[in-house]
Amino acid sequence: MRLTTLARPLIALVLVLGLAACSGRGAQRAPTEQVAVNRYLWTAALDVLDFMPIETVDPFTGVIVTDYGTPPGGGTAYRATVHISDPALDARALNVALATRAGPVDRATQRAVEDAILDRARQLRIRDRGI
Repeated sequence: MRLTTLARPLIALVLVLGLAACSGRGAQRAPTEQVAVNRYLWTAALDVLDFMPIETVDPFTGVIVTDYGTPPGGGTAYRATVHISDPALDARALNVALATRAGPVDRATQRAVEDAILDRARQLRIRDRGI
């Protein structure tokens, strides 16, 4: 399923609003329903990988899985699995696995994507705090 540029922010908004609705004061939640991912990393990963069609997203476990997509101006199709494991905006909370149709990519390419996601997450946090 290929999402348009407008559809991605709408999906993110629906997820955020749905998660906010789950946090009502009168509602009691089971411990397994708690979202334990950093919202800036989550949004940044969706922004950076927006050229890839999304297969699966699960904000409760922090997993984003994409199908193959070709970056603008690129000739190689990539697929990604992103795992955000902590609510902290920290490099240790982010794990990205990239592959081409020929197999896993080299560590430098994977690191470049992780760095791009971290940079975007920091930009989002700075924008929100008005720093």
